[in-house]
Amino acid sequence: MFMGEFQHTIDTKGRIIVPAKFREKLGESFIVTRGLDKCLFAYPMDEWKLLEEKLKKLPLTKKDARAFTRFFFSGAVECEVDKQGRINIPQPLRDYASLDKACVVIGVSDRVEFWAQENWDDYFSNSEESFSDIAENLLDFDI
Repeated sequence: MFMGEFQHTIDTKGRIIVPAKFREKLGESFIVTRGLDKCLFAYPMDEWKLLEEKLKKLPLTKKDARAFTRFFFSGAVECEVDKQGRINIPQPLRDYASLDKACVVIGVSDRVEFWAQENWDDYFSNSEESFSDIAENLLDFDI
């Protein structure tokens, strides 16, 4: 399981350090793709394969299913950690998530997320205000 929040920077070549705590669980290579809320999602290969199988089962006749799978898979890249513990995030993914300088890397159960610091701060402050409402809405899921 991935958990925790880490502050990092991304360099001009698009390289960012993956926290050591996450590197072992992500493995030698893993998938990074566009996430929701203007961040990037990173999945270990085994989790990616499970997600891929679920997405393959979505009906091709549904417009939303086609749109989501296009969005998700077209941005996906396989990444490998270098000797300094960094990955290189391609420019289109950096642009999508506004990764420029200050970044936040968070663990979210089965995945790692990469956020621009400003986006994370905005998201967190907006979510924090409605956290009790969010929690109440999730009660139906036996949490």
